[in-house]
Amino acid sequence: MVTVSKGVKELEYGNIYLSNVVITRKRNLFWGRKWMAIDVKMSVGILAIHLLSLFAPFTFTWGAFWAAFVTYVFCGLFGVTLTYHRILAHRSLKVPKWLEYIFAYLGVLSFQRDPIFWVSIHRFHHQYVDSEKDPHSPIFGFWFSHMGWLFDTGYIIEKYQDRNNVEDLKSQKFYRFIRRTYVWHKFVFAALVYALGGFTYFVWTVGVATTWGYHVTFLVNSACHIWGNQMWKTNDLSRNNWWVAMVTFGEGWHNNHHAFEYSARHGLEWWQIDFCWYTIRFLEAIGLATNVKLPANEHKKKKTL
Repeated sequence: MVTVSKGVKELEYGNIYLSNVVITRKRNLFWGRKWMAIDVKMSVGILAIHLLSLFAPFTFTWGAFWAAFVTYVFCGLFGVTLTYHRILAHRSLKVPKWLEYIFAYLGVLSFQRDPIFWVSIHRFHHQYVDSEKDPHSPIFGFWFSHMGWLFDTGYIIEKYQDRNNVEDLKSQKFYRFIRRTYVWHKFVFAALVYALGGFTYFVWTVGVATTWGYHVTFLVNSACHIWGNQMWKTNDLSRNNWWVAMVTFGEGWHNNHHAFEYSARHGLEWWQIDFCWYTIRFLEAIGLATNVKLPANEHKKKKTL
């Protein structure tokens, strides 16, 4: 057994269940590694949101349920999927700045970190996909790729000394402001929900909607690099996974995405449901989306398996 770096050991640990994905690295998720203060805060915050969602069966009302659903759609579809991912991370399309900032703020309310952090991590993922420098590859195991990496800031610092891949966002005052004040936006949102809807709406809107949003987003990092089909030559583990696509507004067509990461459309076939793409088409039809990028036929031919 050869030690590669602190917390990482070079050893083949077998396949992930029901897949041909081999775990070749392991990180100590809890014990035997240094916990930084931000790791503790992150763990406590995410644990608190999960515990809050456990009150859901005892506080159920249809009003609270639909409030949680609307929160998930607005924060997940418009905030994370459309803006964080397709507009900011990959520049797959453009919308007016005022609309971009509104949608990006909805992403802030998903409790998935600020745009600068989210986009930086995602760009590193594509740059180093399924290698040792990938922020969340399943070669480190399912749980590490799903959410364990979130609590291991040392791993991120170890891999990326300089977060210099988001200069386009750092140059904008809005995103710098959000980064500096991120935690306060979460607290104000939670306080407003509690003040307006009481504990019931607090449980469903902050607890259930956020917990659901966490895990369906994380499935793109984990499940979509483990289970599903590969249609394109991408030299990585990315898969198209229809059931992840159904709960992530189209993000589950992940092999398509890694083949054509600049594409605004992830569900490239007519039967590949992609609600984010339908939203983009609507915005384009009313003149709010421009420079919408799609893969050319020549590019598709080169990537065809």
